Amino acid sequence: MAGFFEKLENRARQVNSLLCVGLDPYPTDLPSPDREALKRFCLKLVEATQEVALAYKPNTAFFEAFGAEGMLVLQEVIQSIPPEIPVILDAKRGDIASTAAAIARAAFDTLAAGALTVNPYLGFDSLQPLLQDPEKAIFLLCKTSNPGAGDLQDVILAGGEQLYEHVAHLARRWNERGNIGLVVGATHAESLRQVRQLAPEMWILAPGIGAQGGSLRDTLAAGLRADGLGLLVPVSRAISQAENPSKAAAELVKEINQFRQNLPAWVGAQRESLADDLLEAGCIRFGQFTLKSGMVSPIYLDLRRLISFPRLLAKVASAYLPLLQKLSFSHLAGLPYAAIPIATAISLQGNWSLIYPRKEAKAYGTQVEIEGQFQPGDRVVVIDDLATTGESKFEAIEKLRAAGLQVEDVVVLIDRQSGAKEALAEAGFRLHAVLTLSDMLAGWERSGKVPAEKIAEVRAFLAQTR
Repeated sequence: MAGFFEKLENRARQVNSLLCVGLDPYPTDLPSPDREALKRFCLKLVEATQEVALAYKPNTAFFEAFGAEGMLVLQEVIQSIPPEIPVILDAKRGDIASTAAAIARAAFDTLAAGALTVNPYLGFDSLQPLLQDPEKAIFLLCKTSNPGAGDLQDVILAGGEQLYEHVAHLARRWNERGNIGLVVGATHAESLRQVRQLAPEMWILAPGIGAQGGSLRDTLAAGLRADGLGLLVPVSRAISQAENPSKAAAELVKEINQFRQNLPAWVGAQRESLADDLLEAGCIRFGQFTLKSGMVSPIYLDLRRLISFPRLLAKVASAYLPLLQKLSFSHLAGLPYAAIPIATAISLQGNWSLIYPRKEAKAYGTQVEIEGQFQPGDRVVVIDDLATTGESKFEAIEKLRAAGLQVEDVVVLIDRQSGAKEALAEAGFRLHAVLTLSDMLAGWERSGKVPAEKIAEVRAFLAQTR
């Protein structure tokens, strides 16, 4: 059987939708405060929206308010939802492990929901009973949509990160079975953007669009993965209280998909933002610099400085992930020295094994050429900061192959476009780059962040050295 998030992704692609329809039967929505009115309201909403709904999210409080009969209605409503449509039970549960086991039985067995919203503040042992079935999932409250969320969730911890960021880090560490998602309010777009950088592959439930004031466009810009998925957009009242719920749901899906169709432009904007951050951090400088080859260059790229900017280092690492997720490998192979911290950050974000070839073998101890655990025959992808001529890549690849490792792909942050891609291709290797120097120059030219004469000097230098 498929896991919850596999089922969710299949459904998202099948109906081309990220809309999660909230089942929140407010008393004022019902013609009478009784079981039958409650049931009719929910069944009518499901029937009107099931062609475009990625998922449904019933909020248990609105059913619990009707007592035992309300819970029976909730069970019937979930049973009425077509089995191919995932159901997320919005209950925000959280308790010690023995109670959590009962919560799991209630949510997943009795009510037959596919996922449950959960409070993570009792720690991992309180979550384990809810994670036992890989076909079921939980969404951890990370940064909630209410105005007072920051009272606790924005508290700065001893390590310098905010509490909600720490929850995102823990969620990735705990996600061994691939059945944890996060709840991040659409009312906090910058926090959502930060969580997406910290958890680039995870599904995020982003409540708060519409009545709570969250912007749909800002939410999509901040929370979508590079593949256009990874974000559930829950909407309740804007659909249920519409004159025509079916039409309202379809129009929301259309609006979401129009943004997703322009995703390449959004990704381009994200890359320009990363280039600007590198410029601001002094990782890219303009002037007169003597290179290792003896040539005098009007631009200098120094990505070793990233170690002093932890947030930027995390952003750089997350930018590698869409490229790496398309490749097949067992280990990352970071190249000394500038790429080691980058590769480490990628390893932590992607949960990938990391090894690295030494510049020189130790004359004592193990005297190994390659640090880390691997087996001959394993496939590795080489991680570096820059690509210029490709010479340093060949040296590293030779060491990796001598240890019995297979290498086909090299991934860098910036391709200086000085022949590395062509040289590697001629030798049978593929170079993948997050950024190219020409694209970065074009972005700065559009924004005016770098004087036009400096850009012209670099372009002339590139043309001369190619």
